[in-house]
Amino acid sequence: MEDTKVMKTQKPKKRERPIDQDSTPNLDPLKPMERKKKRKALAKEKHKSLKPICGNTQDLIVLMEESDGGEDGDNGLPELHLGVFKDLGSGDAGVRVAAAERLVRELKEVQKVFEKSGGENGDGLMLEAEKDDGLNGCAPSVRYAVRRLIRGVSSSRECARQGFALGLTVLIGALPCVEVDSLMKLIIDLLEVSSSMRGQDVKDCLLGRLFAYGAIARSGRLTNESTSEKSYIFVKGFVSSLIALASKKQYLQEPLADKLLFVLLQLPIEAVLEHIIEAPGLREWFEKAPEVGNPDALLLALKMRVKISIDNEVFGKLLPNPYSSSKLFSTSHLLTIANCLKESTFCQPRVHNVWPTLLDILLPNVVLKDADTTSGSNVVKKHKKHRKSNSSEEDTEKNLRCFWETIIEESLLLSSHDRKHLAFDIFLLLLPRLPTSCVSIVLSSKFVQCLMDVLSTKTSWLYKVAQHFLKELSDWVEYDEVRRAAVIVSLQKHSNGKFDCITRTKTVKDFMAKFTTEAGCMLFIQNLMDMFLDEGHVIEEPSDHSQTTDDNSEIGSVEDKDSALTQGTSDFLKTWVIESLPSVLKHLKIDQEAKFGVQKEILKFLAVQGLFSSSLGTELTSFDLKEKFRWPKVPNSSTLCRMCIEQLQLLLKNSQKGEGPHPVVGGLEANDLGSYFMLFFKAVLQIPSLSLFRTLSNEDKKALENLQATEIHLCREERNCGLNTDARKLRSLRYLLIQLLLQVLLRPDEFIEAASELIICCKKAFPSPDLDLSGDDEPDSDGTPELMDVLVDTLLSLLPQSSAPMRSAIEQVFKYFCDGITDDGLLRMLRVIKKDLKPARHQDVDSEDDEEDDDDLLGIEEADESDEGETAETGNSDEESLDSEAVDGGQPIGKEISDVPDDSDSGMDDDAMFRMDSYLAQIFREKKNQAGGETAQSQLVLFKLRVLSLLEIYLHENPGKPQVVKVFSYLVQAFVNPNTTEGSEQLGQRILGILQKKIFKAKDHPRGEAVQLSMLESLLEKNLKLASKPFKKKKTVPNPSKKKQSASFNRYKMIKTLAQNSTFWILKVIDSRSFPKSELQRIFDIFKGVLGSYFDSKKSDLKCDFLKEIFRRPWLGHNLFGYLIKKCGNAKSKFRQVEALALVTEILKSLVSVNADGSSQDLSKKLLKSNMSKLCLLVKELMTNMPDKQAKRAEVRKFCGRVFQTLISLKLSASFLKSLEPEVHAACEAQLGETFLALKRQD
Repeated sequence: MEDTKVMKTQKPKKRERPIDQDSTPNLDPLKPMERKKKRKALAKEKHKSLKPICGNTQDLIVLMEESDGGEDGDNGLPELHLGVFKDLGSGDAGVRVAAAERLVRELKEVQKVFEKSGGENGDGLMLEAEKDDGLNGCAPSVRYAVRRLIRGVSSSRECARQGFALGLTVLIGALPCVEVDSLMKLIIDLLEVSSSMRGQDVKDCLLGRLFAYGAIARSGRLTNESTSEKSYIFVKGFVSSLIALASKKQYLQEPLADKLLFVLLQLPIEAVLEHIIEAPGLREWFEKAPEVGNPDALLLALKMRVKISIDNEVFGKLLPNPYSSSKLFSTSHLLTIANCLKESTFCQPRVHNVWPTLLDILLPNVVLKDADTTSGSNVVKKHKKHRKSNSSEEDTEKNLRCFWETIIEESLLLSSHDRKHLAFDIFLLLLPRLPTSCVSIVLSSKFVQCLMDVLSTKTSWLYKVAQHFLKELSDWVEYDEVRRAAVIVSLQKHSNGKFDCITRTKTVKDFMAKFTTEAGCMLFIQNLMDMFLDEGHVIEEPSDHSQTTDDNSEIGSVEDKDSALTQGTSDFLKTWVIESLPSVLKHLKIDQEAKFGVQKEILKFLAVQGLFSSSLGTELTSFDLKEKFRWPKVPNSSTLCRMCIEQLQLLLKNSQKGEGPHPVVGGLEANDLGSYFMLFFKAVLQIPSLSLFRTLSNEDKKALENLQATEIHLCREERNCGLNTDARKLRSLRYLLIQLLLQVLLRPDEFIEAASELIICCKKAFPSPDLDLSGDDEPDSDGTPELMDVLVDTLLSLLPQSSAPMRSAIEQVFKYFCDGITDDGLLRMLRVIKKDLKPARHQDVDSEDDEEDDDDLLGIEEADESDEGETAETGNSDEESLDSEAVDGGQPIGKEISDVPDDSDSGMDDDAMFRMDSYLAQIFREKKNQAGGETAQSQLVLFKLRVLSLLEIYLHENPGKPQVVKVFSYLVQAFVNPNTTEGSEQLGQRILGILQKKIFKAKDHPRGEAVQLSMLESLLEKNLKLASKPFKKKKTVPNPSKKKQSASFNRYKMIKTLAQNSTFWILKVIDSRSFPKSELQRIFDIFKGVLGSYFDSKKSDLKCDFLKEIFRRPWLGHNLFGYLIKKCGNAKSKFRQVEALALVTEILKSLVSVNADGSSQDLSKKLLKSNMSKLCLLVKELMTNMPDKQAKRAEVRKFCGRVFQTLISLKLSASFLKSLEPEVHAACEAQLGETFLALKRQD
């Protein structure tokens, strides 16, 4: 360096700018938005490629140390190529890594030459460098590179900050000549923030110092030199510099704390105690943290405490002294650090590292295991024993409860949306390690309330966050039934059973549907029972204060009911529990025996809570049943008891439907839920300290005893008869008795008479000398009504006020007994369908004449149906009974239509009339006591719908019986009569549906001699009259609304369609009997009258397609052929004449059928010859008076062509031409041309 003088540069007053491309003008021709998009694309590419290419910085440093050789300059000496600094700012991570590697390799060669030359310049290139930078032992190129790298980390150009920090890191680690203390001074000097700087310049300097300090930490020089004999003064200085920098801006705290933690984890405990804890500024930083809310200081304190495991006053109020996890999570200390934790939201959407650190301390020994879903109850038992033996779990639960209540509920949930979001994130962090026993702690009342508030408002900023939370929670409980049960209980308990309703989701419903195993279902049921009883845990052992009162029971936990807790489980939540218990069985996929075990548990709980009450306390143990019964501290209300009984009825109903026929095995272990219930009910009733939930009258008590005795008798009979029809009858009767027993308890004094009659029916159906029910009033043997008549009357008397399960039991009994129903019993049911509020015997029968019948038969006129006639209908979702409630039925009662013989009530005796009116009286009596209840009309509609369900069962079981004709006639009358279906569209649709499915489309139809032709003739005549009735508007309504007019026309179309289908069905029944022609003369006369009206009267609205379908029957079409041709030739209307040609064509087709034999052809010839003159007259009329319209003329030509083909096929051309008049020949030639000439050629 003798010939060369290194030019000294004075220290600039302002910050030096890097001597690289940062100082060059921006020549980029791209627009600002395009440059922004380009930078974003490069940033994404950088993040994708940075990690796999860069790897660990320490590995790169080692690689630099192992690599030898470099490039020489022109003078043979190694030199530093300045192009590497440009590559360090590249957006490509690979280019930056290669540049850093090349930079260090070249500087190592330069430094090696520099050291060998004894401090002479070893560069092949002259570079500018200051001599007072503290890097005296470094070559000028190294000193220049260090300065330029420090200036480069403050550049915001593209990826310059990342690339120059990488180069500085590997340079410090690979060149020991660069002293750390000198480097730290140089960083402060070069990146000093002056008072003249503003905005981005200040930020660039601060970020540059951050990256420079990070390079020192990542280089490994601090940790490597700390183990040597050198002084540790620079470690303290480094920590102090980081603390000083962190106090300048909040956004610098987290990355600087991260660098400090990196160094902390690399140092031994002695170095930490001596140099980091004693570093200047650290104590003050910790002391200010709780006040200003510094989560990074709290994180650093926690990590340092874990590292050194020694209490120290330097932590201030951040950590308790002496330290313990219980003190750390005590309420007082959590309130101290709550401000630090609340301020951690600045890094959203990330979760600050302080939270995982706290959770590691909170739940330290959690082992994540897959849930054992196959043995849920066993898992619970093992968990309880382990909890008793390990007190640390109790401490963990206590700490978690304090943490959750103090930090989450009182600090985060009551604050801003950001902090609520943070609360959801913390829950998800906690979820994988959360013990099932702690679910109730985290899903607390305030947390669930916050979740519901967010989900109930879709416009909320947190709505998607809450949805994501529910999805993660659902995944967490997917395969663990223990977790799922705990989550459901918490959600419903804190939402008062309305979580799905409030949030408009199906979360709880979907969770409940996933219980498919016996163990999981039993676990969930036990949780529901505990919730109902308002207990936080299951009592595992009997109370020590129990006392024995008799040989069969043990009373424990005796408490005065008046001292019960006021904040018990609400009635609404208890209602949800009661309704949920039977619904758990819907999705079970287990065998019948296991399902029966679940049903028993539900049945026992519902029976105990709904039917019984204890006079001595809330807990009772029966040694005979080996059962422990418990009641809530707050006695169940009458509404809850009623709901328990209703759900018990529903459970028995579903059990009856789900069970296949099987013999009953005696005892409590039989898989017959009804039998089990009766035995359980009897056993519990015998416990002296228990009583029914309500006091019964003597009559009800007697009915209860008789029902029990009868059920025992039927059960014995069922056990003896095996698997046959009688077994099904016995089972259906037994379940009806059980439902009636519960109904007696539910509604006293209302079913005494019905219970007595049903018991009599059971005794008559299955007599036994052992069944002696004293006090039953049985009629004498003389004049005793039929069993089925009494049974039908009993079932009808039960229908008006029965519940859905009760109706299901009634339908099952009717199903197995309906094959023996008498005509009188069937008529009683049919009269109910026809009945309206005005009894038939009060109507003026004499005033009914045929003309009024003709006018009002359809009931399709625009009746005075005002707005009050429009009804709102609701339906019960029963499978076999469609019930409907309608309101407002104030329409005047019209006259009852009498369409078939034997349909009036005049033939009823006094007893039958009294029974019929008693059904209606029952309906009216019920509604008189209910203010604002439904009208009597709607109740009558409801009763009719229930009777229709029985009739549907009858038609399904007996489609071929002659009584089907009578059922058909009554149903058609009921549908046509507007008074019958008044106030309920559903009733009309129900009747129409039964007619379509169970009669018209049934697999069989009435057969046998019992089907009377006279009744079929009358029905046919009436239905043809219905089918031909035109639509008329009511004259009394001058301007009907479009809605009423449309409804009236729709009803007209439905009745017309019904009449047509009824006609086809009646003809099918007649055809199946194969009556002789002489007996069918009345049928032919009816159709002649219909055809006469069709051709002569404008009032007839018969459709041609309907008549075509009728005349396709040869026995009918052949007999009416002559009459049809005659009427067609003499038709007054040309339109009807041309339209009727299609009917004649249908008959002609049947005359020349392909499958016809010789005898059939002879009959066809004979028929045509006998009607040849009429046929010629028809052709003459058509040819001489052709229609004006072209389409109609085409139809006439087509018809004539069909006639000629038929004549040719039957070889009757000559006879036809001979009978045809000469002038008609000319007309035919003129109108038909070649078609008629072909006929003449055949002649």
